[in-house]
Amino acid sequence: MTADLAPCSALLDAMPDPALLVGPDRRILMANPAARELFAAPLVGASALSYIRQPEPAAALERGWAQMGAGQPPADRPTAPIEARMIQTTPTGETVLRVTVAPLIAAGVLPAILVTLRDISQVEEAEQQRRDFVANVSHEMRSPLTVLAGFIETLKGPAKGDLAATETFLDIMEREAQRMTRLVSDLLSLSRVESEERVRPRTQVSLSEVLRATLAALRPQVEDAGLSVDFQDLPDAPTIPGDRDQLVQVFHNLIENALKYGASGDRIEISLNRVESLPGLPGPVLKVCIRDFGDGIDAIHLPRLTERFYRVDGHRSRAMGGTGLGLAICKHIVNRHRGRLSIRSTRGEGSTFVVSLPIS
Repeated sequence: MTADLAPCSALLDAMPDPALLVGPDRRILMANPAARELFAAPLVGASALSYIRQPEPAAALERGWAQMGAGQPPADRPTAPIEARMIQTTPTGETVLRVTVAPLIAAGVLPAILVTLRDISQVEEAEQQRRDFVANVSHEMRSPLTVLAGFIETLKGPAKGDLAATETFLDIMEREAQRMTRLVSDLLSLSRVESEERVRPRTQVSLSEVLRATLAALRPQVEDAGLSVDFQDLPDAPTIPGDRDQLVQVFHNLIENALKYGASGDRIEISLNRVESLPGLPGPVLKVCIRDFGDGIDAIHLPRLTERFYRVDGHRSRAMGGTGLGLAICKHIVNRHRGRLSIRSTRGEGSTFVVSLPIS
């Protein structure tokens, strides 16, 4: 390392983001540990364009050198940092990086360009989720509002005074209003659950009692569906730290889904078991399995079932009163309890939803 680079050494090594110091010949003069880890290479002495090959960040690097004016910029020449977006392909997927190119002008330091790279994958993912969320909510609300507006206009115009049409239209309008009410209720519930997700509940709850209470509340729907429910309880099951109301919400949603989408089968099986260990969960856990014998779900859909508004069959789900948020709410509640929600399904054989919750 030359004396000219010595002032930069400690600064680059202290930076948490990957950083490169690039000389006038576009070769890397210095790279901090984070940069060497990112590119899995020693870097020093190599051409910067060998690692920053995409057109946008490469052009940013060239504009940075244009600002430097071969290292001797006049005092009035702008040397503002230049930003570009770069995608780094890794064995686990793609990483989105914000590349910042800043001309380095300091007394006693060789003319150089400071290049920093910040991982913004999560920021972009969150922004995309926000856009998708707004688009989905708008779509879900637009349909019932359009129906309501259309029937109101009809009742005030062509169907005015037509009692039979009025009765029919009011029934439809009531269903659409109920659909919007369920959607707003689930959105509020999802927001509340997400805000509490990092707060571990402390109250001791009996999962056996939660399941029995949920089945009692769903008895009318069980009878309407014409299915038999086989509940295998666990005698003397230990209590777990949990939020009783939220756990009731989880199992109410999962059992109700089994009743709706497993109606082509003849029964639902629910079991409560203790497992001494599961990978990724601390200590013994209580595992609740809810299995239906309906049509099942294609494997391609399973990884996305807990996404907001994701539906395997959108028309059927809406017809059954679903908002597309139930499993997303369940996932966040289970996460708050430091547990795991897993889904297994075979087309034509039914589906099994498994909730595993740590005992302590």
